[in-house]
Amino acid sequence: MSEATLSVVIVNWNTRNFVLDALRSIRDHPPSCAFEVIVVDNASSDGSADAVALEFSDVTLIRNNANEGYARGNNQGIARASGEFVLLLNPDVRVHEGTFDTAVAYMVSHPDVGAIGARQIGADGRVQRSVRGFPTPAAVAWEAIGLSRAFPNSRLLAAYRMGWFTYDEECEVDQPMGTFLMIRREALERVGMLDERFPIFFNEVDWCCRAKQAGFRIMFVPSVSITHYGGAGTRLVAPEMAWESRRGLLTYYRKHYSSARHWPVYVLAVATSWLYAWWNSGRRRQRSAGG
Repeated sequence: MSEATLSVVIVNWNTRNFVLDALRSIRDHPPSCAFEVIVVDNASSDGSADAVALEFSDVTLIRNNANEGYARGNNQGIARASGEFVLLLNPDVRVHEGTFDTAVAYMVSHPDVGAIGARQIGADGRVQRSVRGFPTPAAVAWEAIGLSRAFPNSRLLAAYRMGWFTYDEECEVDQPMGTFLMIRREALERVGMLDERFPIFFNEVDWCCRAKQAGFRIMFVPSVSITHYGGAGTRLVAPEMAWESRRGLLTYYRKHYSSARHWPVYVLAVATSWLYAWWNSGRRRQRSAGG
């Protein structure tokens, strides 16, 4: 395989139309550097893999026999990638003219940056909230007792959801959403791949945390822009995703805050997380049933 400057990795599960449109947007707005596209299909039942193979013969297609999850699927793509930069891209994304070149140029000119996130625009034209702080014990506590929602613009009490963040300025952040996460290969080599104990949620949060611990900066770069339709895969099993999100949060907490002094907050987080997941799951089931 010839070496690329940019490797684009897309993990797909039953989002045939989205992934095809994503690939078409890449074809219409390719980077000027050498690049490759790798699609990892997690045993889709909607004909996604065959459709990709038929229309995009130049795409490297990995067909899994089972749904291996988002983290493992991305790791499969990363292992196959040859690029100096590896972009983890959701299938429900459309790239714009200059998206790739702007992102690659930024990474080249900022060698201390391990990864960047993009400005995400929804189908309605609005900027999506796609940056959060790390779920530290304090941040989890404010979330659990509701102070973060009561004071969404407080930099202390809403440090996790960051309600004050404007998405207008380039700045260092904790964790941009993994919808578009361009990672430097050097960072992958030093930090490692995604932790597969987080199959769907919080794998990119954990990776960004480890990258910062290794001395890399994580940046939000608003000049890099994408359209994001949102939740194409998880929407298919929306009620279950409420539980998966809570499991991801608690797994993250156990991994990074395992000392005894952090356990009171963990117990509080467990209790409120499962109550929230139960409520949110029921709400999503009603929404799904209503069409």
